Amino acid sequence: METPVPAQLIDKHVIIWDYELGSEIYQLGYFGKPVGIRKPKSPRFDRPLELTLLEAAFLLEKEIISIREESKILTNEEFRTISEERFAKFDDLYTVYSNLRNKRYIVRPGLKFGTDFSVYRRGPGIDHAPFLVSIFPKESHIEPIDLVRAGRLATSVRKRYVIATVLSDQQIRY
Repeated sequence: METPVPAQLIDKHVIIWDYELGSEIYQLGYFGKPVGIRKPKSPRFDRPLELTLLEAAFLLEKEIISIREESKILTNEEFRTISEERFAKFDDLYTVYSNLRNKRYIVRPGLKFGTDFSVYRRGPGIDHAPFLVSIFPKESHIEPIDLVRAGRLATSVRKRYVIATVLSDQQIRY
């Protein structure tokens, strides 16, 4: 695969229109999801690949993709600025996302569990996500009932609940 793979920013999503290149990106670590396919059965598909802003920022930083908005190719800094404007908590989410990805975890949205991320060792469909991760800003206050809810949820789905906080020096406390 020749890099960077061209992608297009559309609102809060980044699309790789070439489905063969999209399949290759997906195979690098379950990045994105093919448009119109909820749970891909195969790593190869004939649909464009839709990336989240977090996934796209990570791949852009690694120079695996290039991102354009309309006719302009975006720099890493320009894309980060746009993402921070369009996505609440982007900076903290990206810091944790990239930290987990750099540790070779597969990081997927945790929306169905009410968390920021579900984290896999090998990937969805291969193993179950052993961790659910929620990110709390360092100055936030966590109510005891929130911890009870999180613990009950994680126990009911047989996962470990992890709280992540990004400190001012970009260090992460799990």
